[in-house]
Amino acid sequence: MRTTTSGDRRTRYPGPIPAATVHPHGLVDQGFATDEALAGILHRYPADLFDINLYDYDDDGQVSLRTGTRGSLTGDQLLAAIQAGRLWVNLRQADRGCPALWAAAMTEFAAIQTRYPGMKAVTNAGQLIISSPAARVPYHFDAAGVVLFHLRGRKRLFVYPGDEAHLPEAAMEQVVARQTTEELPYRPAFEADATVIDLEPGQALTWPLYAPHRVENLDRFCVSLSMDFQTWPSRFRNGALYTNAVLRSRGARPRFTDTMSTPELAARWAASLALRRVGGLKSRIAHLDRDFTPEIGAVDGAGTLQSASLR
Repeated sequence: MRTTTSGDRRTRYPGPIPAATVHPHGLVDQGFATDEALAGILHRYPADLFDINLYDYDDDGQVSLRTGTRGSLTGDQLLAAIQAGRLWVNLRQADRGCPALWAAAMTEFAAIQTRYPGMKAVTNAGQLIISSPAARVPYHFDAAGVVLFHLRGRKRLFVYPGDEAHLPEAAMEQVVARQTTEELPYRPAFEADATVIDLEPGQALTWPLYAPHRVENLDRFCVSLSMDFQTWPSRFRNGALYTNAVLRSRGARPRFTDTMSTPELAARWAASLALRRVGGLKSRIAHLDRDFTPEIGAVDGAGTLQSASLR
């Protein structure tokens, strides 16, 4: 493991996990990430639960996203296209799509949770991530706690402080309210503040709530299970962020949530439930345009999208 730490880990959001930390797990030896197992998962996974992404970067590290659709490849063919391309494939609702892996991962999560006093997940969700050797994921944050179980290949994660400079709360509101995807404004100067972790199979990584991060595969095909979890404090804060997004869209200037007491966060969470019911902000990312379908031998693994491939 390669770890580089730089100075003060600034974060304005309380949570049970104070710093990026690596934990062992036992999922690899159970055979979930072999070619045979992955081909079977890809073949039978519901098409509507696929997110197939291709990220392009300019010289300043700014990103543009292309999205793909499942297409008609068999599981073996789809696996080959990922292994030879530059694709990042997220299989959502892992509890539904690969229940045996999910059950084993929940056991591992329970063990990790005991290492953090006060950490009590009330919901868990996750996605199986299958990605090409040269794939990279841009600077972003997750609106949940995360345990990343790494199963195959090597990947490098860069974890950044959670202050206003690295994690603008107005941008967080847009993500929580589904006005944009998870990417955040990025500057190369942020690299001086990164904690860098090289993750090997059999290791799981945790990091502070909301901490911005980005990911690079280290020239190997990679497989990970990303498990999100919510606690009551994180649910309250996410609700407050949603309510603030609605208020901001109406011209208000809401206070940062880190200045709010727990009762105020809870009140704004309750308000968010009502706002969501009446469509306070309609999602702008519910229906992303699809640009390609996976194809063996195509540049980056991305073939021409045919109308018959749309699902």
